[in-house]
Amino acid sequence: MSGEHFDALETRAPAARERELMARLPAQVGYARGASTFFARLLGGVDPSAVGSRAALAKLPVTRKAALMEMQRSSMPFGGLNATPPSGLARIFVSPGPIYDPEGRRPDFWRAARGLWAAGFRPGDVVLNCYSYHLTPAGSMFETGLHRIGCAVIPGGVGQTEMQARVIADLRPVGYVGTPSFLKLILEKCDELGVDSSSIRRACVSGEAFLPPVRAFVKARGIDAYQAYGTADLGVIAYETPAREGLVVDEEVILEIVRPGTGDPVAEGEVGEVVVTPFNEDYPLVRFATGDLSAVLAGQSPCGRTNTRIKGWMGRADQTTKARGLFVHPEQVAAVLARHGLAKARLVVGNDGGNDTLVLRVERDGPADAALVQSIEATLKDVTKLRGDVSFVAAGSLPNDGKVIEDVRQYA
Repeated sequence: MSGEHFDALETRAPAARERELMARLPAQVGYARGASTFFARLLGGVDPSAVGSRAALAKLPVTRKAALMEMQRSSMPFGGLNATPPSGLARIFVSPGPIYDPEGRRPDFWRAARGLWAAGFRPGDVVLNCYSYHLTPAGSMFETGLHRIGCAVIPGGVGQTEMQARVIADLRPVGYVGTPSFLKLILEKCDELGVDSSSIRRACVSGEAFLPPVRAFVKARGIDAYQAYGTADLGVIAYETPAREGLVVDEEVILEIVRPGTGDPVAEGEVGEVVVTPFNEDYPLVRFATGDLSAVLAGQSPCGRTNTRIKGWMGRADQTTKARGLFVHPEQVAAVLARHGLAKARLVVGNDGGNDTLVLRVERDGPADAALVQSIEATLKDVTKLRGDVSFVAAGSLPNDGKVIEDVRQYA
C-alpha cells in the first residue's frame, strides 16, 4: 500500500489479469464443490479442471440471492453454502429477511481496503464509521478495511445525529464511511447546532444510490466522496476512483453481467444482472446472482487501474429493493399484510431531497382509520426495520401487474 494504487494487481495488463484469474478458477470451483454441501450437490457433475474460462464458467448454474432465505430455512444457518462451520467464523450477521451472512477471520475479509484506498484514506486517518454495527455487516465490512489500511475508527453507527455532531467537533475525524443520505443528515445537524464539521475531507459511501442532489451537497461542503458497491454476501465488488468514470471491479472476484432471470452473459455495455464468483475460502460462492443491475463500461479507467469497470448500481433485477441501506423483500410486504388481514398493497420507494421514502399503499374500502394506519406503520417498521407511511387506496385501484414493491427513484 503506497502511492496512488493499493498494489500492483490494479495495474496489471488486462490479458495477464484474465489469465491469472482463469488459472485460479478451477481450484476455487473444486474447493467449493468439496467444502460446501450445497455446491457439492449443485456442481456434483462438474469437472472443476474444465472450468478455466469465462465460457466454461457461464455454463455453470447461478445461485440467486433471492433464493437464500428459503435455502437457509431448509439448512440453517447458511443453506450449506459455507465451507467454514459457524464455530470457525469471526462473526455471523443477520440481514433483513432474515438472511445470515458469515464473516471469516482473515484481515479485510470483505475486501473494503482497496476501495477505501482509492477514495483517499491513508494510514493514521481518524474515520467516523456510520454504517450499522447492529446485526448487519456493513459496519464491520468497512471497519476491517480501514484497519487494514491503518486508520483509527470511531464506531458511530446510525442515528443519534446530535451525538455524532458532537463527536465530529471533539475528535475531528478526517473521513466518513456510511450511507450518503446519513452523511447529509449529520452535516445538516452540525449546521443546526453550529458545530464545525470541516475536518471531514473525504468519504466512502455505499448502501444506497449516491443521487445527484446529495452528491452536489457533499461536494459543496468540500468533501471528496466516492462510491463503493457491494453486498452482505460478497463484500465490496467494485469501487469508484478519482477518474469518476464508473466503478472498478475488485481484484479478488470474477464479475459477469447476465440477462436477468438467466445465467447467460450479455454483450458489453448491455444492462443485466451482476453475477459474482469471489475467491473466498469461508463462503465459496460460485456464480452468485446479486439481483442488482449494472453494465460494463468499455475501455480502461484514466486513473491507471486496468480492471473491468461497471456503471454502478442501476436498480434491481427483481422486486427486492434497497432503501436506506437495507433490502426490502416482497415476502416482508406480504407479512405486513397478513398481520392485519389485508389482501393487496404496493410498497412505493421514492426519494425526497436525497432521502429515501417508503409509502405502503393498501387497498381497502371504507373511511380512513388513523389507528389502523398507525398500527400498520408500526408493523412495517418491525418487519423491515425501516420507517414508512401507510395510505389507503380504493379496492381495485392498484395496477394489476403483479408488483408488490415499486421503485420510483430517479438515478440520472
